[in-house]
Amino acid sequence: MPETSRRGLLFGTAAVSAGALLTACTSNEPKKSQTAQSNQPAADDKPGKPVTIGFAGPQADHGWLNAINENAKSRAEKYSEVTLEITEGSNDTAAQIGQVKTLINKKVDVLVILPADGKALTQVGLEAMKAGIPVINLDRIFASPQAYRCWVGGDNYGMGLNAGTYIGEQLKDKPNAKVVELAGIDNLELTKQRSQGFADALKNYSNIKLVARQAAEFTVESGQAKMAQLLQAQKKFDALWNHDDDQGVGALRAIQQAGRDEFLMVGGAGAKSAMDAIKADNSVLKATVLYPPTMAASAIDLARALGQGKGIGGLSELEIPTSLTLYSAVVTKDNIDQYLPTGFS
Repeated sequence: MPETSRRGLLFGTAAVSAGALLTACTSNEPKKSQTAQSNQPAADDKPGKPVTIGFAGPQADHGWLNAINENAKSRAEKYSEVTLEITEGSNDTAAQIGQVKTLINKKVDVLVILPADGKALTQVGLEAMKAGIPVINLDRIFASPQAYRCWVGGDNYGMGLNAGTYIGEQLKDKPNAKVVELAGIDNLELTKQRSQGFADALKNYSNIKLVARQAAEFTVESGQAKMAQLLQAQKKFDALWNHDDDQGVGALRAIQQAGRDEFLMVGGAGAKSAMDAIKADNSVLKATVLYPPTMAASAIDLARALGQGKGIGGLSELEIPTSLTLYSAVVTKDNIDQYLPTGFS
């Protein structure tokens, strides 16, 4: 029997009730109620129609970006009918545009694109869509919704919000608590969103004040240098939120060199090094807020479903959604074993 959606079930129940009332007035034969049902097949692990997926991402010069590429490759290998045409990643927008054009010319069935610059690659996304090749836009969003069929990405605002809420709950009973923030690259929209979410969360805790903020560059070296500056300027504080676990490696070095341990640290993204430190529980790092690179695997799943004309298991709709925002879970020693397999190097 086809699975009935909860919404359909509710409407079906209402229809039965209404039918019973009408029966009492007009007829001795109640009519059978009908609920809206989808007979569209959902994507599953069984081999289906062959699909060629083109994948274009930026250069893997960062642990998270490398994890994106690995997640896409390993997911595609899971499906015998999927062929993955993957480009050599580039942070040069002109080069990446050229790579996407090559995939368009190869007439791949679906494109998955993580643009080095969403705005700059919007035009080539539009070109693919006009050529009849649906685009899964991964993480860095194009400037026009017409340039993609589905967007899949992380929740930068939610990342900051959840980091701030975790810190707030740890410090809620501490009078005049002080917090510092080691942000990412300040001219990126994602950094602004993470900082805004963090600031909004702290507004719920009147005893906590953000006393210093320093922007780094998502690198170990910048994390160490900028954290050293924060430590020099702030002789004592209660919590640190660091936007990125790669730069967090450098931040931890600076903290250890300074011999400081009076505060708790929350990281960001979900690197294996951070998760290992959380599990060991032998440093100031007590949690990290996820920005899952598994989104690339999800993008491959969506591209495969799209190429095969299928929906998603667990949803009643005939088509895949137009957007999918991933949740930024807070990983601590209490749930570390659940998330450790997702940690990236």
